[in-house]
Order: sequence, then structure tokens, then C-alpha cells
Amino acid sequence: MAVAELIGAAIGVLLLVIVAYLLVGSTLSTAETVVTAQKDMTLLNEVRLRTSITVSDEWIDNSSYPNFNITNNGEEQVMDLPHMDVFSFDKTTGYTRYTYDSTNSGSPGTWEIVGFYNDNIHAKQLDPGVTMWIRANAIGESLDDFQFTTNNGISAYSAVPSGT
Repeated sequence: MAVAELIGAAIGVLLLVIVAYLLVGSTLSTAETVVTAQKDMTLLNEVRLRTSITVSDEWIDNSSYPNFNITNNGEEQVMDLPHMDVFSFDKTTGYTRYTYDSTNSGSPGTWEIVGFYNDNIHAKQLDPGVTMWIRANAIGESLDDFQFTTNNGISAYSAVPSGT
């Protein structure tokens, strides 16, 4: 009988060690995940603080679509241009979201990059000091204003010049 008690005690101790190992491992893994998430959020917030864009030189081209110059006057690159959001507002239809058109087809409801100024370092990226010329292929007739939002949430506003 003493042998059965020893085997039962050894199995009990072994199970306690396994359970303790699993608990400590899951606690350490959870703590590492939380620390990594906090670090990522801090880095994203730092990038947002150093990002700034302005909109200038609004004009209507021959196709009667509004054109804008967007200048990066912050300290961060805006690299993910296809995920930049462009919104317009007009009193009859409300808000409209424009999607990026990399083919420059001129489809209504899209925006496209026409060109870059001072683009000397990273080609076709909105580096600090670079100005990007874009055209919004407008849907409505009487657009009142546009908002441009980068992929990290920084935005700039522009009123459409009269005559649209």
C-alpha cells in the first residue's frame, strides 16, 4: 500500500508543477502582449503628433473637377497614400467619400494623384516638405468643401472655390 501512496503523491506533485507552469506561462504571455500593445499605441501616437498636412491652391481645371495641393508640413512621411481618405460635402447630397484611383481613369467618386513638387528623396511619397497635386473627380454639382485625412487620422480641410 505504501507504494500506491507514493505513486499518487508523485502524480499529484507532477500535476501541480504542470498547472503552475501553465499559469505562469499564460501570465507572462499576457503581460508581454499588453506591453507590446502599449508600445505600439505609443509609437502610433508619436507618429500622429509629428504628422501635419495643409491644403492650398484650390482651383477648378478644364474638366470642372476641383484640384488641390496637399503639402506635408510635418516631420513624418505619409507613405500609405491609397488609404488617404477624401470626403466632400454639398448641401443637397451630404457627405461623399472618394476612393483612390491609381489608374487615373477620371471615374466619378474617385481621387487621383496628378503630380508631386519637390519630390527629391522618396519618389511618389509625401515626405516632409513635398507637395502633392490631386484631383477629385466630383460627383455633385455644388460642392461646398473637402476634407483630406491621412491613414493615421490627421486631416486638413478646404473650401471649394466658388463656381463649382
